[in-house]
Amino acid sequence: MAQVPKPASRLERRKTRTRQALIDAARAVLARQGMAEVSIQELTEAADVGFGSFYNHFGSKEELFHAAIADVLEEHGQLLDELTAGIEDPAEVFAASVRLTGRLADTHPQIARILTRTGLPYLSSDKGLAPRALRDIRHAMDAGRFRSGNPYVALAGAGGAMLGFLQLWIERPDMVDASAADELAEHLLRMYGMNHEEAHAVAHRPLPGG
Repeated sequence: MAQVPKPASRLERRKTRTRQALIDAARAVLARQGMAEVSIQELTEAADVGFGSFYNHFGSKEELFHAAIADVLEEHGQLLDELTAGIEDPAEVFAASVRLTGRLADTHPQIARILTRTGLPYLSSDKGLAPRALRDIRHAMDAGRFRSGNPYVALAGAGGAMLGFLQLWIERPDMVDASAADELAEHLLRMYGMNHEEAHAVAHRPLPGG
């Protein structure tokens, strides 16, 4: 008989809240200015926690910022998993993920800003969009939906295009919008070998959660 896990103690819950408060403060800094010069004192004040508690959770500011980035990527990845769970066609899963990610500048601006400020290294992360996009690209290749040779090259093309798109929306919202995110997905589908008509149809199907 499986043992029922013991509920977290008050001390454990307080530690979890303090750690998350520090991560949330770091996320706000990342979205606002990237990994610019900011003191631990400023971070703890923003988190509304005691200065001395910082080192109970993180060894350095860099460690905190990496935890904040991982937190953002995981939130993004879980969002995509939840919204695309009912889609069976791997090509449509990929397209929907691109379209939803493109809309982050409007729907989840903090995540969008952190993704653009942290840059291309997120493509090699095991969290967030990158591993899910690679999974969907491989599934679409196996199903004959994509005709791209190297899935990592396909991932690089999608990731670079996605970051560029988010940067445009954040800095020049007069240039791109939600319909442009659909257009981006259509272009990527065509780049992976899908014909024009089918790529257009897949990239303009109703979005989950819409």
